[in-house]
Amino acid sequence: MPNPLYNPQLLTFLKVAEAGSFNKAAEDLHISPPAVIKQINLLEAALDLRLFSRSHRGLELTTAGESLLQDARYLIQYCQDSVQRAQSARQKEQKVIRLGTSPMTPVDFLLDLWPKLQQVSADIQFHLIPYDNTIESAREILKNLGQNIDVVAGVFDEGMFHLHEYCTGLAIQKQPMEIYMPVNHPLTKKSNLTWKDLEEETLCVIQAGWSNQMDKLRAEITLRHPGVKMRDFPFFNLEIFNACVNQGWLLVGFPIWENSHPLLTSRTMDWDYAMDYGILYNPIPSKPVQYFLKALKKVLDLSE
Repeated sequence: MPNPLYNPQLLTFLKVAEAGSFNKAAEDLHISPPAVIKQINLLEAALDLRLFSRSHRGLELTTAGESLLQDARYLIQYCQDSVQRAQSARQKEQKVIRLGTSPMTPVDFLLDLWPKLQQVSADIQFHLIPYDNTIESAREILKNLGQNIDVVAGVFDEGMFHLHEYCTGLAIQKQPMEIYMPVNHPLTKKSNLTWKDLEEETLCVIQAGWSNQMDKLRAEITLRHPGVKMRDFPFFNLEIFNACVNQGWLLVGFPIWENSHPLLTSRTMDWDYAMDYGILYNPIPSKPVQYFLKALKKVLDLSE
């Protein structure tokens, strides 16, 4: 969609200058080459400047064209940023909460609360923003909560707040740690597992330092259950789910992921390990997020 803050001929000029060809610029702009040429001719006529030298060798920017190119880049970027700032200001006024979501960080529980939230605060709006569940993207999102994404959901404990200067959490419920396994694994015949069931099995546990509760579990396995073959992995994502399916491994996970992979199923475990489940947000929340948190606590009957 064209930006109404600048003449679209300016964007056409930029595309032609960067591509060095009317045809390539036309492909980028999804218009015909004659339409590109017409726009450049109109721009040159309006400015009373010759922007390109045309020869059998192709297109070359004139001195005037090179000068305009630098300013065109700035003007287009500035106009795009202006629109984004205006949209952000409108969202703050409308109390729009941007929810980050991925297969590993579902926000279904918030969507389920939508009718009750509307009863408490009818002007709250949700805007779902999908993102890739990788180590890099997760770290970047947590460090920049409040910029493009206001809130993400997930499990957490105090050990995960080594990024405490960037994010904090509101616990909503406890998620018990469960054992995930391929749907054809022999242990699916049991509804509840014991430590004896895990003997000689490969159990995937996220690497040390991710959370205090996971580290306590790792320590117990090392000290008391040496028959369990523990396997480290760096991050919860579909890659580790696929590996468990293909290798027949077990995985320590949480109920919120029960629908994340069709070839994995979970069983409860005879232990007391669990983690808080809720939302993460910037420690200095914006006014819309403050408003949302107040409404959420009221709906959930959580003390301030």
